[in-house]
Amino acid sequence: MSQATQQLIEQYYAAFNAGDMNTFLGLLTDDVVHDINQGQRETGKHAFTQFMQRMNNHYREQLEDIVVMTNTDGSRAAAEFVVLGEYLNTDEGLPAAHGQRYRLPAGAFFVIRDGKVARITNYYNLEDWIAQVTQSA
Repeated sequence: MSQATQQLIEQYYAAFNAGDMNTFLGLLTDDVVHDINQGQRETGKHAFTQFMQRMNNHYREQLEDIVVMTNTDGSRAAAEFVVLGEYLNTDEGLPAAHGQRYRLPAGAFFVIRDGKVARITNYYNLEDWIAQVTQSA
């Protein structure tokens, strides 16, 4: 089961990097729980879709150096990676966007149910990101 979970998370990030939102969102349960870094919890695929639309409007990102870890029964996973990004359009409450580039270490935790992602929690250092885009402005 952990092999299937490993493949699921690898497919999740491959779809993200390819900009294939249909595949990416198709890997989620309908009631997916999304814990936003330093933010609120959202529930449901519709909310996650809206979140991703907003993110794709403000940021262009690719993930590299992805390492996926799973527990033995495949019900949980974690990933560590580096985000290579470009800040495209100013996001509410954040510094002004001018196409600044950033490199940010990040991680995520997953709960897997019925072969799909049922919860994702992302972590990154927001202060580091703000410092990078402020210095690049």
